[in-house]
Amino acid sequence: MENNITGQSFLRLVDIMNDLREKCPWDKKQTIQTLRQLTIEETYELTDAITDEDWTGIKEELGDLMLHLVFYSKIGAEQNKFTLNEVINGVCDKLIHRHPHIYSDVKVKNEDEVKQNWEKLKLKEGKKSILSGVPKALPAVKEEEGELLEAIANGDREAMADELGDYFFSIINFARFLQVDAEDALERTNKKFINRFTKMEEAATSQGLNLMEMSLEEMDNMWNSIKKQS
Repeated sequence: MENNITGQSFLRLVDIMNDLREKCPWDKKQTIQTLRQLTIEETYELTDAITDEDWTGIKEELGDLMLHLVFYSKIGAEQNKFTLNEVINGVCDKLIHRHPHIYSDVKVKNEDEVKQNWEKLKLKEGKKSILSGVPKALPAVKEEEGELLEAIANGDREAMADELGDYFFSIINFARFLQVDAEDALERTNKKFINRFTKMEEAATSQGLNLMEMSLEEMDNMWNSIKKQS
């Protein structure tokens, strides 16, 4: 019964998407490129809700993201690239193939063996390496840092932008090497900064000071004092 209700809900979304694509001026104009940034934003909103364990928010953002998946599939069908059925059956087939311990007679002892089998199956599917999906170039962080500092010293703003991008790239890949979630690490830093800045505003107010009128030195001293407390 529940499966029927879920199926009906999904088909309702598909029907609405078909209507919007045909009748709505904005939806008719969208392409995979114009949707791309919106999809990224929706994904970030979902991760924020997950981080905060906001279940109401998670439910809403999952709906928004599901709409995007149906939207891409609609455009794919229009371009004769793939259909929604192919997308769904494709991931179903992949899941069944990659879980032989559930859908076949393969035995596993623990989670580690599941992961090992998963990587072996990816190779059999045509992946050239278990590192497929990981960027081929993994620049050394120190090397990129040196190139960024050199661009700064030369005052070359275009080179600064290029080298800063390379530096970000190397940091993210270094996080991957450390098996640290880069998004989670950045989210922690953002929350830490917001918390400290809020405390600095409160400290300034309690001392009768206006944060906007304080010198950089005064703000640095207050910041460092709050930093030591947290």
